[in-house]
Amino acid sequence: MPPASRAPKSGGAALELLVHGVGGATPQDMLGDPRTVRITGDTTAAVHRRAADADAEGHPERYAERPVPEAYVWSNLTSGNGARALWLLLLPFMVANLAHWMRPPGKGHPRLVRLYGTLVRLVALTLTVLLTAAACEVALDLTAWQCAGSAVCAEDRAWLGFLSAERGGWWSQPGRRLALAAVVPAALVGLLWYLSNRTWSAYEAQRPPTGYDEDAPDEPARPATVTKPDVGAEAATEVDADAERPGSPESPGSPTATEVRPALGRPGFWFGRRLVARLRAAHTAAGFLTVAAAVTGAAARHDRDAQGVLLDALGRSLQAAYVVLAVVVLWVVCRRGRSERRLDLRLERALVSWLPGTSLILLALAVLHAGWSRPGWTSAGTLPGDATFGVLTLAQGGIVVALGVVALLLHRPARAPRTALHGLGGPSVAMLACALGGVMSGGVAQRVADWLDGPGTPGMGAGSAIAPPVLLSWQASVIPILLLMLLGPAVVLVVRTARAARRLGPAVEADYRTEDPDPVRTGRISAARATASLTDAAPALVGTISGSTLLLGAASVAGAWASGNVPGRAFDGAHPAIASVAATAQSLGSWMIGFGFLLFVTWGRRAYKDASARRTIGILWDVGTFWPRAAHPFAPPCYAERAVPDLTWRMSSWTRHTGGRLVISGHSQGSVLAAAAVWQLPPATRGRVALLTYGSPLERLYGRWFPAYFGPGPLRALYGTVHCWSNLHRPTDPIGGPVRVPAVGDKPAVDRTALLDPVVYGRTPEHPLPEPILGHSDYQADPAFAAERSVLLDRLPPALPRPRDGGADRPTGQGSSGRSSG
Repeated sequence: MPPASRAPKSGGAALELLVHGVGGATPQDMLGDPRTVRITGDTTAAVHRRAADADAEGHPERYAERPVPEAYVWSNLTSGNGARALWLLLLPFMVANLAHWMRPPGKGHPRLVRLYGTLVRLVALTLTVLLTAAACEVALDLTAWQCAGSAVCAEDRAWLGFLSAERGGWWSQPGRRLALAAVVPAALVGLLWYLSNRTWSAYEAQRPPTGYDEDAPDEPARPATVTKPDVGAEAATEVDADAERPGSPESPGSPTATEVRPALGRPGFWFGRRLVARLRAAHTAAGFLTVAAAVTGAAARHDRDAQGVLLDALGRSLQAAYVVLAVVVLWVVCRRGRSERRLDLRLERALVSWLPGTSLILLALAVLHAGWSRPGWTSAGTLPGDATFGVLTLAQGGIVVALGVVALLLHRPARAPRTALHGLGGPSVAMLACALGGVMSGGVAQRVADWLDGPGTPGMGAGSAIAPPVLLSWQASVIPILLLMLLGPAVVLVVRTARAARRLGPAVEADYRTEDPDPVRTGRISAARATASLTDAAPALVGTISGSTLLLGAASVAGAWASGNVPGRAFDGAHPAIASVAATAQSLGSWMIGFGFLLFVTWGRRAYKDASARRTIGILWDVGTFWPRAAHPFAPPCYAERAVPDLTWRMSSWTRHTGGRLVISGHSQGSVLAAAAVWQLPPATRGRVALLTYGSPLERLYGRWFPAYFGPGPLRALYGTVHCWSNLHRPTDPIGGPVRVPAVGDKPAVDRTALLDPVVYGRTPEHPLPEPILGHSDYQADPAFAAERSVLLDRLPPALPRPRDGGADRPTGQGSSGRSSG
């Protein structure tokens, strides 16, 4: 960041709060000074100042002509230690959680809003069951049941010797092998519970700061908040009856005004403690129940065939208990959504404790039941329960279709033309989450089957001792078809981008008013602008992938159930060309799905050791984990539940204790955090805050994909509550863009004229060397950036006088300046 812009001499105290974007930044770079100090915060997120400005409150005379610059650094919330890279394996859960927030606005339709949230939570639950079922498939079916039960497979693997059926040891009975193998998926579920509980304690369970919205001295008391009648936990709206403060842009000097508080301004929006605890208990119980059902299924079938009365009765009782507890899990998931209208401090401790505990007890009973001695029992074929994958696939497809219907009903009353996929963004992303879950679960199963099978092709019969579920082979076979289907849209985008670059040439030369155009320079700038516009084609691409995935998934289920065989065998009697294509698709798809999973693991391992790669993955989390965990408790945690209260408290403490003005300046994802924090401010504080955004995805990404929270209505409401707001953007920026908020009364439109990138076309006396095309970075390098900051400071009302009692002029603890007392 460049040095802070100059403020008017008569303006009084002023603060400039800088918030970086994706990829992170250092306080030294943000403040333009190698000597910085941490004012408040910890190693995860903190506010920094230049060392020379550390005691700014104690010497206001030094800052009569310039604001005090501060930098809020939050990059460690998403790209801190190496363990964060392992969150990449939780990508399907994160994508499912995004689908929850992509619903269209639901004003006047609280039941549809609640139904939408319930359906997304059900999709998330199926992903947990799918992941656990995949772990059971690898550990129980492929390893303990098939490989350990086959002399050919077990003799080549010494580590399976004590489980081998040929050796006749104590562990050689199928039930005991399954009981021992159940440790693997149970440990996976336990690990997910531990990670979720640990991050819950660090994020959701941290109560947001309170007290910053109390009335400041020498200001009129604010009337109590008036809340509209309850229209559902996920569709509530609040109205604040406020005494209008001087300098308000709506009606200066008027005594009262009514302000609608959008969703992100609700007190409990960034406090999801209760819901995440409930969902964590339900998903943990679902995972343990899945393992228990896999262990019990084979033993129960053997007991029915062997006429073992006692063991048969115990097995039936366990299966009945599974059904009852599964119904309870569904009830817990469907019963309650988010509570945002207030800080919900309640916690159902009994439910959170006994639900996972009961499921774990049932799993222990299942292990004892399966481990009971059953002489003469041998394992053959595959485990019963392969149909589980087919049922899960159909359930996911049905829920996604229902979700699409609900989304269309919500979108129909107020159709925003720029909403992604006409309101179907949430269902499409939910379908992508299911596809990612299928790739990861099928990939690990296919890779393990190939590894255990040696030279044979799994499921092809001759020379193959290991057979993964037929459906997984069909799902792998459609991956090459999906890639071929996507080849057409990819070619169209490439051709369209090349044509757009040629069309933009005259416009580029006109923008720079050059008298001596350079075709090479013009071509590079035009190509940068055309490439940046590819972001706007993302909805069509996502819709194509999601629709194709839904159709091919249904086809794979139909093919697996109709033929009962893998694609390479299902077309044995067909024309040789068709049979060859089917066998090739199966082999190629099996390799691709396994390679995809290995790519995830390799990328995560590289990021664990490489800080630069970890930062790249951190950029993914910057976007994906902005939203609270409302659908899946095992998703990576929401960093905004820490960052937004941090920023809100800092802005409130400054304006309260100094009476000064404040410009919060956010780049890229930092602009989203800045807007969310401003929404949380009390109206009296908001009237003393200016918002400067640049390279901002507020409308281009968030407004299109999350219309209920960043659509045209919420963004216009935000502009109506802050004193002033300016947005800078470039046509070469693939992420940021205009926010499209028009002028309101005497307040100008938020968007400024698009900045030229590069700053100059060719060589000039001020720029003797060619300037680079910056795209999304280095907005502060443009002279218009500092000029716009100065304009915002000039437009803010002068600082309010404060009594010199010592409290407002010196930094104390977390008080006036927020400096750490330690």
